[in-house]
Amino acid sequence: MKKYTVFLVDDHKLFREGLKLLLETLNYIEAVWEAENGKQFLASLNLHKPDIVFMDIEMPEMDGIATTEKAIELFPDLNIIALSIYGNENYYTRMIKAGAKGFVLKNSSLQDVENAMANVLNGDNYVSQEILNRLINSIDKKKNLNSDFLTEREKEVLFHICRGLSNQDIANVLYLSKRTVDKHRENLLFKTDSKNTAGLVMYAVKNGIVDI
Repeated sequence: MKKYTVFLVDDHKLFREGLKLLLETLNYIEAVWEAENGKQFLASLNLHKPDIVFMDIEMPEMDGIATTEKAIELFPDLNIIALSIYGNENYYTRMIKAGAKGFVLKNSSLQDVENAMANVLNGDNYVSQEILNRLINSIDKKKNLNSDFLTEREKEVLFHICRGLSNQDIANVLYLSKRTVDKHRENLLFKTDSKNTAGLVMYAVKNGIVDI
């Protein structure tokens, strides 16, 4: 069985040590390293390049957004999952644009944490359902999209997906058949290299397709 390394970046020692203890019970986790802020994490990256990073967003010294931006500059393939206690939706937008591949709540179960790691290691995005709902509920308006590889209809469908509409709902809104919307969704997943709704929402936010 392949084993993975994890880096926990969080300024709350009790939370950090608690999550470390849980992760160490998993037989596929080889090592868990810790840092209490972004600067400490970045200084350790050359010595310990992990398979997964759990990154707190709000930290002293250097917050999770700035740390993620710098870490992705150094190692573009780094798998960073943001740790959230909700907070301002602007944090999510900035973390997505910085390069985060997933979001989990700090009060998540170990199963949710495992799901996040499995998805991200598989090349997918992962967003806890509560956070995904919060993102969807905060979608404001469609921006002009500078993505020539998407058709105008695909852009419309993507916008409504980000609003949380089902394929049938989108079909009703756009006066299309559900089968047509199914095909547009399939094309969007392929063109944006997304695996699921969370991936599409994160793509749309990162590329300025929607406002949060």
